[in-house]
Amino acid sequence: MPSIKDVAKKAGVSVTTVSRVLNNRGYISKETRRKVEQAMKEIDYTPNQIARALQRNQTYLLGVIVPDSNHPFFAELIKYIEMYAHEQNYKILICNSADNREKEEKYIAMLRENRVDGIIMCSHTLDIEEYKKVKLPIVSFDRIIAEDIPYVCSDNFRGGTLATEYLISKGCQRLLHISGPLDLDMLSNRRADAFKLTCMNHNIPFKIIECEFNKLTFDYYWQLINDKVSRELDHFDGVFCSNDMVAYALYVYAYQQGIKVPEQLKIIGYDFHSFTRMLQIPKLTTIKQPIDNIGKILCSTLIKMVTGPEEEMISNTIVDVELIEGDTA
Repeated sequence: MPSIKDVAKKAGVSVTTVSRVLNNRGYISKETRRKVEQAMKEIDYTPNQIARALQRNQTYLLGVIVPDSNHPFFAELIKYIEMYAHEQNYKILICNSADNREKEEKYIAMLRENRVDGIIMCSHTLDIEEYKKVKLPIVSFDRIIAEDIPYVCSDNFRGGTLATEYLISKGCQRLLHISGPLDLDMLSNRRADAFKLTCMNHNIPFKIIECEFNKLTFDYYWQLINDKVSRELDHFDGVFCSNDMVAYALYVYAYQQGIKVPEQLKIIGYDFHSFTRMLQIPKLTTIKQPIDNIGKILCSTLIKMVTGPEEEMISNTIVDVELIEGDTA
């Protein structure tokens, strides 16, 4: 079985240089790196990852727990987390919790058994105290867990304000918001706070209908609109939706019912993920979360926690949003 010495001999460099290439440490010229990587390929050298991990007390593995990897937002977020992790020579293990407490507990245990260096938490079914017991670096998406667990989120309050003010500027006089479950302490619920406050500041009548957080499919949103939202549409001329999938489901329902969008009903979503960008008829009016930047910050924050001084406090990050004008509002 080829060794690191064989690689060094084949590439015409020192063992130390090969080690630096493998560990991505110190300055290595592009030509030297190319020679080492070519030598590894020619003699079929594969680093012993387990031995290297034990030696460094670091596996270069990161866990990512999401509620549903099939949801367009989380699918795209995983894509950017993986891209940035790869650039930093990390690999990721993806876990689908389905917002199920038991599954999330089992996945956290599995990630610890596999000696991951840290976890990106995008699913939050456990009590705060349970996350504190994990004893691994954690960065949270869209939830405040503890002072020593940093979070990354979009500016949900500003997004809610932008959406509501835009509907009002377009002449809406009665507004509806389809939100997530407001009993959960999620930062995304700041969108509902901003909606409510903006409506009150403008003396606009409003109502909020809550979604269930553990049901993120188009079928669920379609059922929600038929069961709850449809009976309200005669009373409202503008709807701010908590995500783009429910906004599109509402548009389809309105179209089938002969409700003209945006003439009779104006609709704004939230996310601007690949699903939204793919749709051009109609082009959805929405609030853009920069998913690429969120993914990069989640990953870089966790790596900083893994590699930095243990006592160093890592700050939270709130990423700016923007309004994307489309055909539905």
